[in-house]
Formats: sequence, structure tokens, C-alpha cells
Amino acid sequence: MDLFDNALEERFSDYAPLAARMRPATVDEVVGQRHILGPGRALRKLIEAGDMSSIVLWGPAGTGKTTLANVIARATDAHFEPMSAVASGVADVRKVIEAARGRLGEHGERTLLFLDEIHRFNKAQQDALLPAVENGWITLVGATTENPSFEVNSPLMSRSRLFRLEPLSEDDLLTLMHRALEDRERGLGGMEISADPDALGHIATGAGGDARAALNALEAAALIAVAGGRIDVTAAEEALQRRALPYDKAGDWHYDVISAFIKSMRGSDPNAAVYWMARMLDAGEDARFIARRMVIFASEDVGNADPTALQVAVAAHHALEFVGLPEAKLNLGQAAAYLALAPKSNASAVAVWRADDDVRARGPLAVPAHLRDAHAQASRATGSGRGYRYPHDHGGWVAQDYLPEELRRRRYFEAIRGRERVLADALEDMARAAGAGEGEREEDRGPGSAGPQDKEGTASAGPQERSGRDDANGHD
Repeated sequence: MDLFDNALEERFSDYAPLAARMRPATVDEVVGQRHILGPGRALRKLIEAGDMSSIVLWGPAGTGKTTLANVIARATDAHFEPMSAVASGVADVRKVIEAARGRLGEHGERTLLFLDEIHRFNKAQQDALLPAVENGWITLVGATTENPSFEVNSPLMSRSRLFRLEPLSEDDLLTLMHRALEDRERGLGGMEISADPDALGHIATGAGGDARAALNALEAAALIAVAGGRIDVTAAEEALQRRALPYDKAGDWHYDVISAFIKSMRGSDPNAAVYWMARMLDAGEDARFIARRMVIFASEDVGNADPTALQVAVAAHHALEFVGLPEAKLNLGQAAAYLALAPKSNASAVAVWRADDDVRARGPLAVPAHLRDAHAQASRATGSGRGYRYPHDHGGWVAQDYLPEELRRRRYFEAIRGRERVLADALEDMARAAGAGEGEREEDRGPGSAGPQDKEGTASAGPQERSGRDDANGHD
């Protein structure tokens, strides 16, 4: 360490943000991520063994990716080499690799390369890492907020273990803030600052699972409240630049507001849908929760009346991960308005519920012989596939049973409106045309039939019997 580094280290506590000063040095100090760091969990065992392989950490901002890289470097006595994929190129990668080879050869010291935002590296840049990772010259810890299955090269992923980090819970964030308030060396303990529970709760809610955001807001609130010596809700609101709304993500307000959001879309009111969405986001609700609810809604309440609705909802979910808040609020608002305006049908959902009832009531019924796989000779010898009629040889539709014999007359799906009604009518027309030349039987009507069924041919569970699921699903 040279004189500059010494001076930087001495001034670190004076100028570094609270989040940087409170960064854990050991795995025991890490808060959250118990699914990978709890006793006996995979990543903890690797760290404690001290012989790390390359890994990729995937998770939202502020969930501890940089922290874990530092902890791993300390635990394995490795040289820590941070690099940002945004500001680095192939030449920088090769320079780090050469230094790592020299360090390993001359001193036996391993190098941990922490590559932040690894998804920003193009294929050539990622390929430059492969020899070093494969030969053990470096231990790579890649960090990404994007799905690495799409953004990181397969060869690099195959040489690394993937760990997914989750947003911190509000309890985790409260633990971090209390620790910072009490720590006299690295935290705010020397300021003699106290905090109201409601103020800390507001910060924990508004931080949205981001430890860095929570600690930065706490530090700002402490500076605002320094004269009075106590952080209240007003100081917390000013630090977060948002007003505390009466919304408890674990209580009745949470379920009431998400219920209002879903019912507004189901009731085709785009104004109300966008309002309740904005209300949740402003109160700190996880935007991914809202996006997931819209993806579910698109199939449950719109269905094939407008198949595009699911595409819109899924696209909004992807846009949220790609763009992030606050800009992704526009994508979510567009999707909420579209879902509210779309024609409504729960026919697909009712079909699934009816089929579920039969599966539970009747168990695993046998697959009809003509529908069984007939690729293997032994299967063909026992009659599998015999009698199957290939629809394309009959103009696209042919009279044939596809359900088990016990359910031959069952009708799960009944088209209601919109695009699904058009598709069902077209299928029935095709079936009638094909059946006219083959003597169509009553039981061979097309599977999209929406006509009234007798009690024997209709499964028991209807839309009204399922109404209790609408709001129960509101809490995901």
C-alpha cells in the first residue's frame, strides 16, 4: 500500500457514504440472503471452505453483490480486483489476467475479479475471460441485475455457479439501520442520533429491499435531524423525498389496495386501475409484485378473449427488469390500462379449475392407446399409437377422442367472447365440415364448443364457485 492508499484509508470514514462504511467484512455480518448464506447453505459452505470457484451473483441493486465479493476475497485470502463492465474493455481484462498470473506464480496469491454488471460485456469481452477462469488464474465473481441465462455466454456460465440474490426484507433493512445507529466507529453512533420506529419503518418500506438505499436515506435523515437529535417521520420523508402513505405491505391495507387494483381492471376501469397502481408504487410496494399480478390477471380474467393481453403483461414485467423504476412505471401503467380496456373472459381459468377437480377426483386416468407414444418398437407392439388419425391428413380436423374414456364427454372450456369466440366458432365450422362426410357423432364435436352442456357432461366447478379465488390471489 503506497502513501496515497494510506491517506485514502485514513479519510475513508470521513467521506465514504454510510452504506460503504457499514459494508460487512465477514459472512456472519451479512444481513439477508439466508437461502444461500444460512447455516449449511451452498454459498456459505463454499466461503467457509476457502476454495471458491467462479460464481455469478444475480439480483436487484442493493442486495449485497459487491459485499459478498469483498467477503469472499477476505475469506479466501485473495487479492480483490474490482472492475466495471461499463467502463472496461478487452484490453483491461487481459491486463488484469496477466497481473493475476504473475501474482499467482510469484507469490501464490489468488486473484478474485469482481466484474460488476457483467451483462454489459459483449461476447468478445466475455470470451476473453474464459481461459483465465478455466485455468484458475482468476476467481470470477460476476454481478448482474439481468437474467444471466440471456446476457452471459453459455461457456462462461457453464464454468460458474449461479446464485440468485433476493431483495432484503423490511426486517433485514431495520436490522441494518439499527446496527448503523449503534456503531460508533463506522456508523452514526458518534452523532448521538435516535430514531422513531415509524421513521425507520418508512425508510425500510421506501427502500424497496435495497440496503444501499436504506442506509443512504438513514444518513440523510440523520443530517436533517441533527439539530433535534431524533429522526422522525418528517425527516424520513424528506430523506426519501416521498410522503408516508398509510399502506402496510403485511397488513390489511396491502390486501385492500391490491384487491381494488385487480377489481378495477376486471371491471374495465382504466382510470381506477392506474390510480391504485400509482398508490401502491408510491407507498413502496414491490413493483415486481404488481407486474406478477398483471401477468396472472391477463390469463385469469382476459384469457383468449384478447390473447395479446398476456403479451402486454409479460412485456411490462420484462420492461420493469430492464428499465427499472421510476421509468418502468410508464410500462406498468400502459399494461394496467390495456388490461382494463381488454374484453374479459375467465373461460381459460374456469377450464383449468374444472380439469383440476377431475384430476383430484379421478386420479391418473390411463392415456388412450391411440394417443400414446409409438416411437419405440416395444410400444408399437403393445398397440400404442394404433388407430391415431393425423388431423393434417383430414384438412386440419378429424373426429377423434383425446380425453380418457371416463371423461369422453367432458367440456372444460366454453368460449365466451372476443377472440376466443371467433376461434371456437372457426373450429366448430371445421368440425362440422369434416363431420358432414363422416357422419359426425354428438360426442365428436370440436373441443372449443361453447354450446350448453347437460349436467353429466359439464364438470362441477363453475365461475361462481370460484369467485373466492379472485381476491385471495391478491396477496400472491
